[in-house]
Order: sequence, then C-alpha cells, then structure tokens
Amino acid sequence: MIRDAHVVITGGAGFIGSSLAARLAPHNRVVLFDNLHRDAVAATGLLEHDNVTLVRGDVLDRAALEPVVREADVVVHMASIAGVDTVMRRPILTMRVALMGTVHALDAAFAGGRCRRFVDFSTSEVFGRFAYKVTEGDATSLGAVGEARWTYAVSKLATEHLALSFHKERGLPTVSIRPFNIYGPNQVGEGAVHHFITRALRGDVLEIHGDGSQIRSWCYIDDIVDGVVAALEREQAVGHAFNIGNPRSTLTIWHLARQIVALAGSKSPLRFREMDRADVDLRIPNIDKATERLDYHPKIDLVEGLTRTIAWYRDRM
Repeated sequence: MIRDAHVVITGGAGFIGSSLAARLAPHNRVVLFDNLHRDAVAATGLLEHDNVTLVRGDVLDRAALEPVVREADVVVHMASIAGVDTVMRRPILTMRVALMGTVHALDAAFAGGRCRRFVDFSTSEVFGRFAYKVTEGDATSLGAVGEARWTYAVSKLATEHLALSFHKERGLPTVSIRPFNIYGPNQVGEGAVHHFITRALRGDVLEIHGDGSQIRSWCYIDDIVDGVVAALEREQAVGHAFNIGNPRSTLTIWHLARQIVALAGSKSPLRFREMDRADVDLRIPNIDKATERLDYHPKIDLVEGLTRTIAWYRDRM
C-alpha cells in the first residue's frame, strides 16, 4: 500500500474519488479538490479524518488548481462532467472540463517537479457503441460528429493522449484508467444501478431506456479502487492505459433491473421508454493487461455487490 504520500484527487468528493480517498487516508495525506457539484463525500464522515482536506475549487480555474497540484507526490485526476443526461445537456462544458482541466492538472504536476505518479481517469465510452472484450490496443471509436452523447468520449480520449504524451515527451509518470460501469454504496448521480435500487426500495416503476437488451459489465466500487491503488504502486503501470472492470459480471439492462427487484424484495414493475439518444449496445472489457501488469483481479461478483449496495441504500432511505 502506498504510504506517506501527499495525494491530490481532483473530483475527489465524487463517488469513486471519495472511495479512493477512504482507502488512502489512513497512511497518506489526501487533498480532495472539487467544486462539490456531485457531493458523495459529505455523507461518509471522511472529512473529519485528520489526513483528509477538502479544497473547494474548479479545475477550469488554473489559478486555484495549480498551487494544490504542485505540492502533490501523487495526482489522481478524476474531475469531469459525469452522467449521460448531463453530458447531453451541457456538451460544451463537458469538453472544456475534460480538455482544459486536464491540461491545467498536467501542467501543474509537471511544474511542481515532485509528482511521482499521475493517474488520468478516462472512460470505457472511448470504445463506442459495440465493445466486446475490448483490449487497450483495440481501435477506439469517436462516434458521430454532432451527437452530444459522444462529446464525453471524444474529450476523454484526447486527455488519454495528452497524459501519455506528457510521459513520452516530458517524463511525467502518467497512467490512464478506463473504468467500466462502476457501482456501489454512496453512488450519486444518474447511473442505472442507483436509479433501479432507489426506485425498487420505494416500490416505484423502474424505467428502462429502449428494449433493455443493452449489455454491460458491472464493476463494484472496491474493485476499481483496488485497480487504481495498483496503478499508483506499480512501476510497470507508467506510460500505459488500463481497462478496469469485471467482465464476469455481465448481463442485459433488463436482467439487471429484474435482479435488483428480486434482491430488494420489491414489487416494482418495469416500464420501457423510447430511447431518445445514442446508446452503447455492448460493453465488455478485456482486463488481461491489468491482470498482467497490475495483478488486478476483481473479487466482488454481481449478486454480492448488488446485495451490499441495496443494504446501504435501504439503511439510508
């Protein structure tokens, strides 16, 4: 486990960022830089930890971000506009935050001269609509120009190139992570698991976009945190991109909804609604590279992960 490091997590108050911070805080100083647009950290008690500091700011504000990142030994850059609905409403801001925010973070980390690992969070969306056991070396898909859904993927693919170029050209030890459909306790926002569980526990209708045949691989939060920590610790991670997900936990959106209703002991009905946007039909990662270089092995299967997540939401609802 990484120890005695000064860690800066941009977007650190979010779902994945706060979960990572909780793992690192016992043995490191952790600074969360976040504008609190999606605040998952407030409910965790993490801000009361002696080793955790919250700096409220926006990655688009170079003057605010730079002094924070320059002091870091480790930077995990997660700040972005998240959620398909939000991305489609605000595509310009989505691209500005991804592109300019990453430039600001990389410049500051390089200028500080002490950063020994910079992890850039990308997205599985870079593989487009059809991604079956995709590897990091497979061709990415940019999507149709003008379709707002793909602005997030396009900008994140650009940040991957930028981060890895900082390694090749300037020697900054960078890594890119491509997360595949993360879920778990304390998730906030628009994700399918969050939507289905909260509605199932209330007995509300679960709405499914399209016919529900879209296929996803779901990764529990603890497993992606394992992957990120390994990327921080292992020297062989530097200069590479990694798929982090759980290909064994794969099923259709319809089956996911049915599974959640059953595990929650709910009587919620399912309702289909017309798909009014571009969507991903198939998304299953190949994680061989992460297994080989990071010794990454997802441990939590879907039933166990959903059971834990449902219990967490039930306690709070």
